[in-house]
Amino acid sequence: MIGKIKFVLNAVAYGLAAALVIILLSPDLRNKLGLNTLTENVIRPQAMSFSYAVKEAAPAVVNIYSVASMRPGTNTPEVFDDLGSGVIMTSNGHILTNYHVVDRAESILVDLQDGRQFNAEVIGLDKVTDLALLKIDAVNLPTIPQQADLEPQVGDIVLAIGNPLNFGQTITQGIISATSKKRPGSSYVDFIQMDAAINIGNSGGALVNSQGKLVGINTAAQGSLGVQGIFFAIPYKLAKSVMDKLMAYGEVTRGYLGISGEQINQYGQPVRTQIEPVAGVLITEVDPFGPGWAGGLRRGDIVLALNGKQVVSIMHMSAMVENMEPGTQITLDVSRNKRVQQFTVTIGKLGEE
Repeated sequence: MIGKIKFVLNAVAYGLAAALVIILLSPDLRNKLGLNTLTENVIRPQAMSFSYAVKEAAPAVVNIYSVASMRPGTNTPEVFDDLGSGVIMTSNGHILTNYHVVDRAESILVDLQDGRQFNAEVIGLDKVTDLALLKIDAVNLPTIPQQADLEPQVGDIVLAIGNPLNFGQTITQGIISATSKKRPGSSYVDFIQMDAAINIGNSGGALVNSQGKLVGINTAAQGSLGVQGIFFAIPYKLAKSVMDKLMAYGEVTRGYLGISGEQINQYGQPVRTQIEPVAGVLITEVDPFGPGWAGGLRRGDIVLALNGKQVVSIMHMSAMVENMEPGTQITLDVSRNKRVQQFTVTIGKLGEE
């Protein structure tokens, strides 16, 4: 009985194999059965492409020209002060770009990808994050795709869109190399590091993912790093938060504590590697006119926690404070002379004399 079953199965298998050979050798038969496309895809799979992402995002990336002066009696620029890019965030003309692109401009010209040109007004500037919010008088504009809960991850593929060297809109591709980085020339610690090439003119352009959604606003480091493959972008969530504040108030206010410090381990020694456990932040300097001094903080104190959350670095603590409204009261757990005490400090305003 078993032998008969094997015989039948073998016969079926040979029959199917023969039929497959006939189909593969007969183009007409393959076409009638609709198998040509399947065969082509198996033998020659589709090439990987980011064209969808580019089509979704590129129309919302503009060219920005900062004009230092105009020819007398005309609307023609005489001197261009800076070159950059921008990202259309709202359909009625709100555009994000870099602070350093427009901070010295007497007037600003914005070129859309459809050929239209507009004069832009500055709604607000934020030097800390290197962001500026512009407005042009237009409606029904293409906007960059946005996802409120988007979290950039190390290893994500990203595309940088901008106008490098005024060559016209250009796309470069790379990956996110790191997050929560401090960019050279800035005290802020929440930048994206990536290796998608950006050059002069890319500043303020879009960094998007493979779906065309906004990951960040590209920002060139002030001054050359002298290295390749290290570029920075302002994360979308941070850029959107800054934009909302600039739209509402025309400025971004940040909290100020007035201390400097360094990470130390459980033995009171400076932390030199990322794998060492951090015990707290040793205060090395205190502004004698700042809120930290007024609240009782002194040089040599070790800050362990802020509002019950462990402090892992001076940059981490500064970021928490800067995100608070001036006038907010905070509680600091501080080790002084090996005795833990609590201090209540009223946050000041960053940049206020």
